[in-house]
Amino acid sequence: MNPTMTRLAEEEHPNKAFGWAARDSSGVLSPFKFSRRATGEKDVAFKVLYCGICHSDLHMAKNEWGMSVYPLVPGHELVGEVTEVGSKVQKFNVGDRVGVGCVVGSCHSCDSCKNNLENYCPKSILTYGAEYHDGSITYGGYSDTMVADEHFIVRIPDNLPLDVAGPLLCAGITVYSPLRYSGLDKPGLHVGVVGLGGLGHVAVKFAKAMGAKVTVISTSPSKKKEALENLVADSFLVSRDQDQLQGATGTLDGIIDTVSAQHPLFPLLGLLKSHGKLVLVGAPEKPLELPVFPLLQGRKVVGGSLIGGMKETQEMIDFAAKHNVKPDIEVIAMEYVNTAMERLLKADVKYRFVIDIGNTLKATTS
Repeated sequence: MNPTMTRLAEEEHPNKAFGWAARDSSGVLSPFKFSRRATGEKDVAFKVLYCGICHSDLHMAKNEWGMSVYPLVPGHELVGEVTEVGSKVQKFNVGDRVGVGCVVGSCHSCDSCKNNLENYCPKSILTYGAEYHDGSITYGGYSDTMVADEHFIVRIPDNLPLDVAGPLLCAGITVYSPLRYSGLDKPGLHVGVVGLGGLGHVAVKFAKAMGAKVTVISTSPSKKKEALENLVADSFLVSRDQDQLQGATGTLDGIIDTVSAQHPLFPLLGLLKSHGKLVLVGAPEKPLELPVFPLLQGRKVVGGSLIGGMKETQEMIDFAAKHNVKPDIEVIAMEYVNTAMERLLKADVKYRFVIDIGNTLKATTS
């Protein structure tokens, strides 16, 4: 942005806000004052009460994907209470419980947008670190307020606690969407979930709620008890144990692979039945090797999936409320965020950090 655009953006963004931001690729977050835009005629403004910490926040804070713009306020799992609505807002009122996920804008005219798939719009606008329609840079949920177009606001059902609702807006929709799209949401099917982290544990819960039989696939034998007893998975496979894999050959209708590190796909393809689907939702930094023969021999499919559109995201939240699907979370204070990031890097969390913005962000301003 040039200086003139910056000045114009500041004039059009009079709402004072406070949050925590990364200033450079060290990824260290510290208090940051900024401005939100004025609430437009189709906008909803809300007080942020909780915000989940996604692994993407860590990548972005450290510019590990080479696309970060500083200062960067992370957070795309934010929920809270509506404080103001624009004159043309139809779906929300002051006091409503709402949330914002990964996307806050799109073109509304492409094929993806017309089919309620704003997440695949070539001009989709990310909730933080992206350029908005007015030329300003978007700021995320590690902050006290949010303003967004009502089209990108999700209503949180009254029976779903706000602290657990936050992670559903990213982790939840990331696994719910491929389960639905791939037809793995039907009772009696056998679904594999690779990786038992922030995404994987929610995938197990959604698949079970949909009536599927679930097998957790992990490199860590120590996670077996957690998978079978706490998450009520039906079975557990150690992905490095050839005997276990051999015994489960051709038993799965589909697999949701949540792993973001480099890992072999060949053993997973062997677990699929003919016509089975392997869906990747993790994002490894290096390309994975894809063996072709296992695909040919069973007409198997390997695909990917990225969050979901707004209609499906609302559907997912409503399903979670109805079937009591709640992520396992650790609620933290805002001041703990840098420690939480360090722990996240070591996978030292079960399974999602959630910042208590409403009760702890104010304390940092004094």
